[in-house]
Amino acid sequence: MDGFSKTLPNRWLYVDFNSYFASVEQQLNPALRGKPIAVVPVQSDSTSAIAASYEAKAFGIKTGTPIYEAKRMCRGLICVLAQHEAYVDFHNRILIEIDKHVPITLVCSIDEVACQLMENENSLERATEIAHNIKRGIASHIGQFIKCSIGIAPNRYLAKLATDMQKPDGLTFLNASDLPDKLYSLELRDLCGIGHNMEQRLIRHRVADLRTLCSLDLKQIRKAWGSVLGERMWYHLRGIDLPDLETERRSIGHSHVMAPELREPDKARHIARRLTMKAASRLRRMGYVASSMSLSLRTEDAFRYEISAQCWQASDSLTFLKLLHEMWQKILSEAGPVRIKKISVTLYRLNEISTLQPELLPEQDLQTRAKAERISCTLDAINHRYGRDSVLLGLMPTEGRAFSGTKIAFTRIPDTEEFLE
Repeated sequence: MDGFSKTLPNRWLYVDFNSYFASVEQQLNPALRGKPIAVVPVQSDSTSAIAASYEAKAFGIKTGTPIYEAKRMCRGLICVLAQHEAYVDFHNRILIEIDKHVPITLVCSIDEVACQLMENENSLERATEIAHNIKRGIASHIGQFIKCSIGIAPNRYLAKLATDMQKPDGLTFLNASDLPDKLYSLELRDLCGIGHNMEQRLIRHRVADLRTLCSLDLKQIRKAWGSVLGERMWYHLRGIDLPDLETERRSIGHSHVMAPELREPDKARHIARRLTMKAASRLRRMGYVASSMSLSLRTEDAFRYEISAQCWQASDSLTFLKLLHEMWQKILSEAGPVRIKKISVTLYRLNEISTLQPELLPEQDLQTRAKAERISCTLDAINHRYGRDSVLLGLMPTEGRAFSGTKIAFTRIPDTEEFLE
């Protein structure tokens, strides 16, 4: 028994926006439409593309391509500085539009959403109608250059996989009756959850293609995978819905690739302070305290320095700025005169404020901490009301102000409040 049922209904519709950041830029600026563009974090040939338009992808440019290399691949490439706040604004408007046609079950990333179909929505005709209504609604109310690919399948995993089978602007069904035959044309690396290392492991276990992978039983696939995640893949490929694995928040942090004019240590330190204040503000807003902090610096010559420090469970900016100062001095005493290309600040060992027990600190220390927390919360309120960087702890060079806006990781969508922190 191979476990493939031919009668499972199509329970999921998955929407994946094509070259999302680049598409938003083309929607906002008519001069960019039909042009090869790369969205970049800073205007420097030493950075990498964080998104590429389909016109740029035709030259082989993709996310992660170094800009100096991308310009060789495409002489007419236009580099556009990322506007993260605009991407979140479009994202929120897109959610409203999709919800007009089908309820959104899960927001998976800045450019992906999943919708569970009801029994009266999962027929081929009705699901197709919903998909086309979504596409028309986005074109009419969001913008004609915001394209998406839609996948429809028995489970969310296959629906997401289907979105990659026809891009851009695709609509693909992976019906239960199509399985597993319709999967055989894919490569192992086309499956979410199979990266380079896992692909090599599977090949060592004589699993070199989808046909072989689909033929394995539960015991065989777990052995090939080396973990219970192999069993989850077995169920995924057969269209069976599984509950999501529980996750626990382990850290809150921010990183930034420095513009060339900010890479001297004296200027970079101000950016590190700004990242620390953003992380601490987000920590407070989410109702957490942290008792550890790490600082990572990557230099222009590719050396990486990392250090961590501990404190009593805290959420105020002053505590973490003090830790930052101590770690910064230690790293620079070891690294010497360097130019800093990237800074990462992470707060970890998190606990929810609501679960904290009274701490055995001297009364004077408790009062000092309470005062620091009140100051931090007051600064948050002022910046939320009057705009980002209305009040800062310490100075920031004029060049650094431009960086202050929140950046997007595709798997984490910033709250609107975060752009004010």
